[in-house]
Amino acid sequence: MELKSLGLADDIGTILIVDDDMINRTILKKIFSDAYEVEERVNGREGLEALLNPNHTYCAVLLDMIMPEMTGIEVLQRLSPLGIPKQLPIFLITAETSDQLVRKAYDLGVMDVIRKPVVSFLVRRRVDSIIELFEARKSLNRVVKTQQLELLEQASQIIQLNRGMIEALATAIEFRNEESGGHVQRISKITTIILENTPFGEGLSAEEIDNISLASIMHDVGKITIPDAVLTKPGRFTPEEYEIMKTHTSKGVMILESIPQLRNSGIYDYACDIALHHHERWDGKGYPEGLKGDEISPWAQVVALADVYDALSCKRIYKKSYARQTVLDMICTGQCGVFNPRLLECFLPIEDQIFAIYQTLPEAQSD
Repeated sequence: MELKSLGLADDIGTILIVDDDMINRTILKKIFSDAYEVEERVNGREGLEALLNPNHTYCAVLLDMIMPEMTGIEVLQRLSPLGIPKQLPIFLITAETSDQLVRKAYDLGVMDVIRKPVVSFLVRRRVDSIIELFEARKSLNRVVKTQQLELLEQASQIIQLNRGMIEALATAIEFRNEESGGHVQRISKITTIILENTPFGEGLSAEEIDNISLASIMHDVGKITIPDAVLTKPGRFTPEEYEIMKTHTSKGVMILESIPQLRNSGIYDYACDIALHHHERWDGKGYPEGLKGDEISPWAQVVALADVYDALSCKRIYKKSYARQTVLDMICTGQCGVFNPRLLECFLPIEDQIFAIYQTLPEAQSD
C-alpha cells in the first residue's frame, strides 16, 4: 500500500519495533522502512521507556511477546492503565499458540496479534490499515474538538448578547425612573457576593448563582408599565398611586412570560420569582402575595435586601443618600422592611465587600 493512500505522505510516521532478536528486527524494519521511520529497542524495558517518553511519538508499535527483562505482556500491563493502547495501535508479535495468552493480550488493549514467522505482505497490509484507521480517527477528533470550541464560543457570544440586552432593558427603565444608572448592576453584584460568600448561598452551584445574579437585573422590569406621573413622582405616593406602583411586580412577570427566548434559559424561573416577590417581607406584610418567612425564596430575599441597601445608599429623586451606618441601622431595625434574621446574620459580616462597590459613586455617601 502506497504511503500517499494513507494521507501520511507529508507527515511520515515512526514505527517502534521492540524485539530482542536482531534477525526479527531486521525483517520487520525491511517491511516498513520504505514508508515509515523505524526505531528499535532490544527488550521490553527499553521499549516501555521509549513509549513513556513524551518526546517520542509513534504511529504504531510492534511488540515481541517473549523478551528478557520485561515481556510484551508485562509492557502491556504497564501501558494499559494509562490508556496508551487506545491512543496508539500496538501489535503483539509472537510464536505462542496459547489462546489464553492471546486473549490476555487483547484484554490489555493490543490491536492485533501477528504470528511468527511473519508474512511480509500480510503484516504490512494489516499494520497500514490500522494506522490509517487511527490517523483518520485522530483527524476526526481534531475536527470535532474544533467544532465544539467554535460552538462554545458562539454560545458564549449569544449569552453575552442576551446579558447585554437584559441589562440594556433594565437600564432603560432606570433612566425612565430618573435614576443615575448602575442600579441593576449593583443589585447583581450584591446578590453574587451574598450567595458566593455566605451560608445563605449553600447548596447553589456556581451556574445557579450566576443565573440568579443575571435574573436579579430584571427585578424591576415591570416598572416600564407604570405611568410617568407615578414612577417619577418626587414626593410620597397617595394610596391610589401606591397601589399602581405595586403592580410592577405582577406586570413584570407578565413581561417576562411574553419573551419566548427567555423561557428556554436557566434564568427564567428565577427572574419571574424575583420580579414577583422582591417586595415581600419576612413578617408577611409585603406585596403582592403577602408571603411570610420561608415562603419567600432565598433568591427573592437576597435581591430584596440588595434592592433596599442600594436604594438607601444612593440618591433618588424622592430622597437623599444615607450614610453607611444609617443604612445598616435602618435595615437592621426594620425601618425599610423586615428581613430574615438569618439573612442579616450572613449579610453583616460581608457588608465591607458590598460597601466597596459604592466608594467611587458620587451619589453615595462615603461613610
